[in-house]
Amino acid sequence: MVNYLPADDYVIYGPDANCTLAICPASYSVYQYRPTLGGNIAFLVLFALALLLHLVLGIKWRTWAFTFAISCGCIVEVIGYGGRIMLWQNPFSFSGFLMQIICITFGPTFYTAAIYLTLSKIIIYLGPQYARFSPKFYYWFFIPCDILSLVLQAIGGALSSDSSGSNKTAVDVSVAGLSFQVFTLCIFIGLALEYAVRYRRAAHAGEQRNVSPRFKIFVLFLSVAILLIFIRCVYRIDELSDGYGGPLIHDQGLFIGLEGVMVLVSVYCLAVAYPGPVFGTADKTHGITGEPEAAITEEKN
Repeated sequence: MVNYLPADDYVIYGPDANCTLAICPASYSVYQYRPTLGGNIAFLVLFALALLLHLVLGIKWRTWAFTFAISCGCIVEVIGYGGRIMLWQNPFSFSGFLMQIICITFGPTFYTAAIYLTLSKIIIYLGPQYARFSPKFYYWFFIPCDILSLVLQAIGGALSSDSSGSNKTAVDVSVAGLSFQVFTLCIFIGLALEYAVRYRRAAHAGEQRNVSPRFKIFVLFLSVAILLIFIRCVYRIDELSDGYGGPLIHDQGLFIGLEGVMVLVSVYCLAVAYPGPVFGTADKTHGITGEPEAAITEEKN
């Protein structure tokens, strides 16, 4: 990508960019389009509302770790879409570009961190005897993996922004972070499914207890959130694999549908799949206190 317009010596990318829509067409910008104002305002507002919703639920149920992770994700999404609104005002805004490319790229890693916390709670609640590993293993393994993914994506985004995506090493780092996130999600899904199979097998031995509709709804919406984030990550890997010169990064419709909508719906699914009503008010990994809604009912004789 050319960072200068030779005829007029205008800078179209970087900290010294001096192009505006009054001088340069939006097709000369990194994305080659002007981000939609209405859509990005909608995403900003909806992520802000999701933040407030999760804060209210977190205060009510005292699920501090889960709420902290979700809140961090919502905050960086709001910042990211604020950056895209700046790009609507001026598609050549370097600060706006940095805000959105870094924040929107690694924002969902906070949601996956919250998701990883729930598996150990499910295992403790339904019965650790059905799990291959100790409940401690699941968060001590997956949370560091999530942090590594976040760091790689942040570093890759920052490095590639210095070269408008032409730095192959920087793009590779971003893709590596996203790929590692997908790999970690695959392991998580595999272990979760394995636990579900082991739990179901206990029914044949008369050990399994019936789960309530509330618990089934919790698992359903948690599964939907995981699937949506997984699809989003696969899309971003494909989008960024060709740097900022590939065809997918210039398609605003795909970005809205496979990035914005997927992540937004997942964060609201996590509001339905909130751990508090199922697991109680204490946000503890080694035990559950309080008086949760009955998610498990003893099997009737």
